[in-house]
Amino acid sequence: MRVFVTGATGFIGSAVVRELLEAGHQVVGLARSDTAASALRAVGAEAHRGSLDDPDSLHEGAAAADGVIHLAFNHDFSDYVASGKLDLRAVGALGAALEGTGKPLVVTSGTLMLTMMAPGRLGTEEIAPDPGSVAPRIASESAAMALAARGVRASVVRLSPTVHGEGDKGFVPSLIGIARESGVSAFVGDGSNRWPAVHRLDAAHLFRLAVEAAPAGSILHGAAEEGVPLRDIAELIGRRLKLPTVGITTEDASRRFGFLAAAVPLDNPTSSVLTRKLLGWRPVHPALVPDLEAGHYFND
Repeated sequence: MRVFVTGATGFIGSAVVRELLEAGHQVVGLARSDTAASALRAVGAEAHRGSLDDPDSLHEGAAAADGVIHLAFNHDFSDYVASGKLDLRAVGALGAALEGTGKPLVVTSGTLMLTMMAPGRLGTEEIAPDPGSVAPRIASESAAMALAARGVRASVVRLSPTVHGEGDKGFVPSLIGIARESGVSAFVGDGSNRWPAVHRLDAAHLFRLAVEAAPAGSILHGAAEEGVPLRDIAELIGRRLKLPTVGITTEDASRRFGFLAAAVPLDNPTSSVLTRKLLGWRPVHPALVPDLEAGHYFND
């Protein structure tokens, strides 16, 4: 299969590219720079020049492929609404190129959206996006589900907020950086709220399974662990950095955590039982706490 991958040089995307190549697929990665194009060619993939804000380049890349994995997202939390609109346009451009072909399109979302769609409940794959929602990511999920009725084998992978592994630059490294800067490792309230987690290599395997075999309209959960209490993460960070661990109020969270303030207090327990049953996905790489204990997150 010739697979077009957006976000192909990112933390997760680079692992997806390797996973696909090792399984015998041809890979074409979206590249917005010479550096990205060189990185793709260095691992045996092809480069297709373009970007998220160039829908024609997305359409062209998808039209020439046997399937698409859409991982690219502008993580500008200062204007997350604009990032969501950009993602929705990208899904539209990719879907238009595949409409009526029966080819697969795998769209990336996040499990944190479940705190909006099903607050206070265990998040399962059966919780569908509200088709009327304009919220970032949820609107893209709805667009993908609509494509499933228009001759695209569209599916959605909801990733855990903590996709971890060497090279991670996401939420957990941000928490570590904040702890170093402030001198304490903090959690909100009693810290019992949970974040699901998945190793990036297990996530990459799930994306390959999805593009190969996920039925049209599938919602899949990239959650190897149902939920790791935030207090456990904060205490481990404090221990490794030799800093005190403290609980803070919700009111203090914005001052302490900045752009992460809205996410840190969320309780996001997420099941992947149906994903495992549907695709035979079996996470095998280290869980979050052992990965943090390995030490690479704390190398200066």
